[in-house]
Amino acid sequence: MLTASASAFRIISYHDFAARRQHIQTGQNGLIALKAFHSGEMITGFHAGTIAATPTYLTVQIGLRRHITLEPDFLQYINHSCNPNVFFDTTKMQLIALRSIEPNDELTFFYPSTEWKMSQVFYCNCGQMNCLGEIKGAAFLSAEDRLRFRLTDFIVSQLAKRAARIKRA
Repeated sequence: MLTASASAFRIISYHDFAARRQHIQTGQNGLIALKAFHSGEMITGFHAGTIAATPTYLTVQIGLRRHITLEPDFLQYINHSCNPNVFFDTTKMQLIALRSIEPNDELTFFYPSTEWKMSQVFYCNCGQMNCLGEIKGAAFLSAEDRLRFRLTDFIVSQLAKRAARIKRA
């Protein structure tokens, strides 16, 4: 997450509850809250723009071989953090505040909360004390890390299936 002053950014577009901004030097985009939200509050609904069998860096996984692009499409600018403040509930198709969010806070989510295996593994730069470093997907999270994050129903079911297979073996 970038911590530079507001003057280091330019606003690209405004939306009902957030603005897309871009870091002037790096070109990195992010989605910034325009109003406050309480923990547990639904921020907005969303739906599938497209559904694909294979993931891309812009999709969210909703099932085996089911990866969606987000609509409204500006939601794709919600960046990853190991200390996220929002969650994509892919069962209810709602973006939920995980904790209080103030105006000008960057909206962030934990990518493995929706992805079993990332289409593009990356090294996190969120700067949080509990940063996981390499982000590969929920399939690679430790048992301890799985308890720290809210995970989609799909990811929870994948973890349960894997645990059942291991138990049978």
